[in-house]
Amino acid sequence: MPKYIIERELPGAGDLGDDQIQGISQKSCQVLDALGTQIQWVESFVTDDKIYCVYIAPNKELIENHAKEGGFPANKISEVKRMIDPTSAEG
Repeated sequence: MPKYIIERELPGAGDLGDDQIQGISQKSCQVLDALGTQIQWVESFVTDDKIYCVYIAPNKELIENHAKEGGFPANKISEVKRMIDPTSAEG
């Protein structure tokens, strides 16, 4: 199943407190549960003003639906075409 990176613009994201992160995470999980088993949240990375999320889903539209239902921004959704790491240099 395809993997996606979602870029969410959220000014002040890096300053969110534990309670705020917990609330956002709980809301995301509630929406995911309602959408069914075809979409999975893998992990997220928080920077100063953005959150980058990794999701597995059959299509971009399901991720857009998750964002809409949860009230989350999804400013850019990119399908991962390939993964590389230091072992990629070994040939």
